[in-house]
Amino acid sequence: MNLDYIIPNDWSILEEGFDPENIKASESLFSIGNGAMGQRANFEEKYSGPTFQGSYIAGVYYPDKTRVGWWKNGYPEYFAKVLNAPNWIGINIYIEDEVLDLHTCKKIEIFKRELNMKEGWLSRSFIATLQNDIKVEVNTKRFLSLDMDELGAINYSVKPLNSDASITFRPYLDSGITNEDTNWDDKFWDTLNVSHENNQAFIQAKTMKTDFYTCTFMESQVFIDGKSMIIDPNISADANSASFSYNYKVKQNETYTIHKFGGYTVDRNHDKYELVTAAKKVLEKATKAGFSTLLDNQKKAWAKIWDMADITIDGDVKAQQGIRFNIFHLNQTYLGTDARLNIGPKGFTGEKYGGSTYWDTEAYCIPFYMATKDQSVARNLLTYRYKHLQKAIENAEKLGFKNGAALYPMVTMNGEECHNEWEITFEEIHRNGAIAFAIFNYHRYTGDYSYIPEMGLEVLIGIARFWHQRATFSKDKNKYVILGVTGPNEYENNINNNWYTNYIAQWCINYAVENIERVESDFTTDFTRIMNKAKLSKAEIEQWQEVAERMYFPYSEKHNVYLQQDGFLDKELITVADLDQAQRPINQKWSWDRILRSPYIKQADTLQGFYFFEDHFTTEELERHFDFYEPFTVHESSLSPCVHSIQAAKLDRMDQAYTFYLRTSRLDLDDYNHEVHEGLHITSMAGTWMSIVEGFGGMRVKNDMLTFEPKIPQQWDGYSFKVNFRHQILKVIVNQGQTHFELEGHKELQIEVNGKSVMIAPNKLVTV
Repeated sequence: MNLDYIIPNDWSILEEGFDPENIKASESLFSIGNGAMGQRANFEEKYSGPTFQGSYIAGVYYPDKTRVGWWKNGYPEYFAKVLNAPNWIGINIYIEDEVLDLHTCKKIEIFKRELNMKEGWLSRSFIATLQNDIKVEVNTKRFLSLDMDELGAINYSVKPLNSDASITFRPYLDSGITNEDTNWDDKFWDTLNVSHENNQAFIQAKTMKTDFYTCTFMESQVFIDGKSMIIDPNISADANSASFSYNYKVKQNETYTIHKFGGYTVDRNHDKYELVTAAKKVLEKATKAGFSTLLDNQKKAWAKIWDMADITIDGDVKAQQGIRFNIFHLNQTYLGTDARLNIGPKGFTGEKYGGSTYWDTEAYCIPFYMATKDQSVARNLLTYRYKHLQKAIENAEKLGFKNGAALYPMVTMNGEECHNEWEITFEEIHRNGAIAFAIFNYHRYTGDYSYIPEMGLEVLIGIARFWHQRATFSKDKNKYVILGVTGPNEYENNINNNWYTNYIAQWCINYAVENIERVESDFTTDFTRIMNKAKLSKAEIEQWQEVAERMYFPYSEKHNVYLQQDGFLDKELITVADLDQAQRPINQKWSWDRILRSPYIKQADTLQGFYFFEDHFTTEELERHFDFYEPFTVHESSLSPCVHSIQAAKLDRMDQAYTFYLRTSRLDLDDYNHEVHEGLHITSMAGTWMSIVEGFGGMRVKNDMLTFEPKIPQQWDGYSFKVNFRHQILKVIVNQGQTHFELEGHKELQIEVNGKSVMIAPNKLVTV
């Protein structure tokens, strides 16, 4: 497969030329979504070659029974799977009764595909000669509406070029679909009813076990050279599908077009008995507006998003395309309008990881959503975790913890743990720390403390109880140790005293105690309610503090660095530079046994702690640890390059920072990890945003205000970004040699730039 076939462009993802080898990769890269649903960029017409079909509805999942060879106590009963939903985009095309199928065409010319990120639509155009020698030009455009998030729209046109031709459009709905990712090949959907009237069709279906009720719907209109046609369709329906056939004798060089409107209504938003009625309302509104008006509305909605979220880069098209691709997919995946939803690592682009929520949300995504949207969006993400607190307590109880100790899941849809690899489920407990850090980060950035007495303190208490119980007192060390864990570096399992885990455990306890004291002092009613509910005593808090004060941290006097874990120096310390490149990526070339014994680091581990808690360490300490650990890091996690880019920029290593930035921003576009066909790396895309804003822009919040240490790669002429800081929007424009600040609003904002205080007045340009 050609890994570098995407054409560089500021605002679009472009593919030219038809290569069957790239089909699955392009289906991922050109995916579309609107926060409520999404789909891979599958062809509307039939394609008989290798393809990965996927349409997904936010929040709809199936509990696929765990499949392991040897059951262990505490294993989750199931792995939640995002479901390939009934297909509404399909339009089979027949030209003189021969099906249009790019896999079987005699010849394909000028194939082009475009994902226009500025305006939020996907298009495709090609000229194909069928086996019957009829040559046709095809143009398609589709989008998922941001304004009406239950609706998608397709414009599909066919023009016969070398003769008149009888052309049939056969739009259909199909609920006889399967998942690419399944443990037991279960049937995930139960089709309840297939109905049709006029030019509308509806399939009512529900998920097995979870009983999510859905209605998949469609309505079509046909045109000749733009003129609306009334054609009575032939109708076909069976137990799982419905289709309409619109046949017309099209003259040479006439354009025959179908507008298809479709989508999903779901019982998460409507009464399950009113889904068809709700779908009819969507279709009535859509057909009344028409494709062109809906597309205009789509452009306006995306313009509003880009006005706040865009990052411009001058003089480097690949870098510009990379960051916009990342920002675009983050907004397609999650818009913050529904507090019941969260951000899956693959979004709506594939089925790997089950489409569930990971610690990625708290560690990487919340900064992006805090700064590019209203702070209520980030608060919704924190509220999501508060609503799952009881489940986190139950998760901990299954592993033997008690007294309200909470262990948040590694993977979840509804708060229950559903990850079933023991070294992750039982051991990658650092995820608890990311939840607490997100609460701290939210308060630090927004200044909104209200979340903590209302909800957050209960979360912090549950997490502190977990760390207190998870630590073991070592008589040998006269310290508390944490044994049998997996840190962020998943290329080490079941190790003792992972520095990052121990450090964040200590910090979580101290942060919980600090907030208990503040809430007791300033929010007495909340304090009384929480203490009664949690049954927390001063004696228990003192026991926590004992663990925090006497936490053990492995350290090497020889190297003058904290050790990633107790046994790290026992490894054969061969750097990545000395590793045979033919052995990369090691996760696809080596046995797991060999990986676990190697010194190679999948992603920032100790350095993840230095990223979160940068203020706790000197720049010299960061440099020492960066120089020690980065040479062993293979960056085979999508979450790794962004952290290293930020830290390289902090250390004034701009060439290295730029290289890491390109890797994180073009991870999928250039398919660094040879897996883009499975879907995109959505959560790491927020890390790409951080690598510019926090890395090159040097943005931090210190002493209750924004601070900047702007830097610029030599490859760029300039860059700019906006942040929404406490309801004031600040634009930062960095050029070679100077930085400009512009403030939207009505009051002044004091910031710090390179250690010096600067006052920014509204609507005036300040140059530093």
